[in-house]
Amino acid sequence: MRRDVFQAIADPVRRDIIEHLSKQTMTVNKVAEHFDISRPAISKHLRILEECGIISIAQKGRERYCLINPKNLIPAFLWIDQYRNLWEEKLDSFENYLNQLQQKSNKNEQ
Repeated sequence: MRRDVFQAIADPVRRDIIEHLSKQTMTVNKVAEHFDISRPAISKHLRILEECGIISIAQKGRERYCLINPKNLIPAFLWIDQYRNLWEEKLDSFENYLNQLQQKSNKNEQ
């Protein structure tokens, strides 16, 4: 089955793995240390991230290193970015509503 970036970011554990790897390259064991789930579960998440092209795993001696491929996150970023204006408008509208409520509350207290 062909996986894509949206499958990669659909799971919160995988999003956390991406965040950790965005800061530094880590061994598989080092990635696993950040989570309270089994090593086989981490391996499965890493395999999915690798299949989606978000990370690559390189063998160096006895260690397997996970490296992030950030350019492969661009499709998700572009998809999310198209909704940015909508979200900002909704949040601005909500903020205005809260300000109006606060003003009414302040007038009633006086």
